[in-house]
Amino acid sequence: MKKIAVVTGGAGFLGSHLCDKLIKEDIKVICIDNLLTGNIINIEHLFGNENFQFIKHDVTNFIHVPGKVDYVLHFASPASPIDYLLLPIQTLKVGSLGTHKVLGLAKEKNATFLLASTSEIYGDPEIHPQNENYWGNVNPIGPRGVYDEAKRFAEALTMAYHRYHKVDTRLVRIFNTYGPRMRLNDGRALPTFINQALHNEEITVFGDGQQTRSFCFVDDEIDGIFKLLVSDITDPVNIGNPDEITILEFAKEVIELTGSKSKIIYKKLPIDDPKVRQPDITKAKTVLNWTPKLNRREGLKRTIEYFKNLIANHK
Repeated sequence: MKKIAVVTGGAGFLGSHLCDKLIKEDIKVICIDNLLTGNIINIEHLFGNENFQFIKHDVTNFIHVPGKVDYVLHFASPASPIDYLLLPIQTLKVGSLGTHKVLGLAKEKNATFLLASTSEIYGDPEIHPQNENYWGNVNPIGPRGVYDEAKRFAEALTMAYHRYHKVDTRLVRIFNTYGPRMRLNDGRALPTFINQALHNEEITVFGDGQQTRSFCFVDDEIDGIFKLLVSDITDPVNIGNPDEITILEFAKEVIELTGSKSKIIYKKLPIDDPKVRQPDITKAKTVLNWTPKLNRREGLKRTIEYFKNLIANHK
């Protein structure tokens, strides 16, 4: 009998790619999204597929799914600074109440539960690169704290359900991911830079641009997440690309690849903006036999092409 997966946040950037991957692996998908930051366009190509079902629903409310469920993957959450600064309460609620409801569904169905956690649980890290044993350096009352603490609480709740209710759980800590289906107004550096470059606008770099990020192409990220889902690893696992770059170097790379006339300008660094971000993926390599395959320049070319088409279609 075909396996069935529930994906919350399935109309979002990562969630929609995950729906594609699960269907490709011959798993039926029930996608749940309230479309607060997700977009129906991301999953329109799946409508009419007998292995796909969409339910518009807010997962902070009780979730009822009839019949058997094998996997529950919790990806519902605002996920960029612009989102969680605009939607602080909703961000906290989906990380706490939402995670509780979705874990309840996994417990009821005796399903494997996977939590989409984040590198943000490491905060502004004091160790570099970040491995899964690091507890992080988070400001709980800063503006970013609503997302960081929501995810930290979600991890704690997931482990409580694992230990107390014996729910089969997985924890993926996702590092900066990019690719097609990102929103142009996402607020994160990559779509912002590409959007500004394609319009020949000034590219805004915060601080001196020496803060670093490590960008992973979405196909690689989803591959790692799927490998974790079908493994038996219950401890947290970092999935990301350790290829680290400064934000300033990255802005210059985007200008070069787009052939843009944009100039770089500098603005004040936001509060609690992490100075470094690089995953230690030793664990993923060892226990999942996973490493990212696509290099950043090639991934950026694909993403720039996607954004070019998006802009052209919105004119």
